[in-house]
Amino acid sequence: MTAHQAALEALTRYFGYDSFRPGQQGIVEALLAGRDVLGVMPTGAGKSVCYQIPAALSPGMTLVISPLISLMRDQVDALNDLGLPAAFINTTQTPDEQAMVFAQAAAGQIKLLYVAPERLETERFRNFAVRVPISLVAVDEAHCVSQWGQDFRSSYLGIGEFIAGLPTRPTVAAFTATATAHVREDIRTHLALRDPYEVTTS
Repeated sequence: MTAHQAALEALTRYFGYDSFRPGQQGIVEALLAGRDVLGVMPTGAGKSVCYQIPAALSPGMTLVISPLISLMRDQVDALNDLGLPAAFINTTQTPDEQAMVFAQAAAGQIKLLYVAPERLETERFRNFAVRVPISLVAVDEAHCVSQWGQDFRSSYLGIGEFIAGLPTRPTVAAFTATATAHVREDIRTHLALRDPYEVTTS
């Protein structure tokens, strides 16, 4: 089965669609081929599908970095309902709840793990990340890495260093709804994207 066929089958199986929206297919196939991606897609254009399908089809775990804790629970609940095992680690959980997620991920029971960028700075998470095979890192709201934008978050500057510290470099996908040329350049630089496949849908 080709990557294209596998991606379409997963799209139908998990999400109930029989065709991709503009921009999605190229991104999915690039990620499945192990190529970095920079996707500039408006909110509601289905960017989460772009990393959720590669996550479903790839060995190892996909790490999703998102600044929005409120959205994590919604996404995780929706994915689990679809049969894609997902979890999050954030400040709303007790240490015991976090420990349970770490254990499940270490046992290979989680396909997508959602965390805020600040989490990557903790020693506990870094110790965990070097022991678990991570095939893909998806960075949502990637414009937050740029000091040219009003949503700059300093914790985003540590993402590139975190990725560089992993034993095997995963594929990296960066997504944002809006990005000027300046901001796109910052994303490529700070996340150390390698010859990324770039898509802008608007």
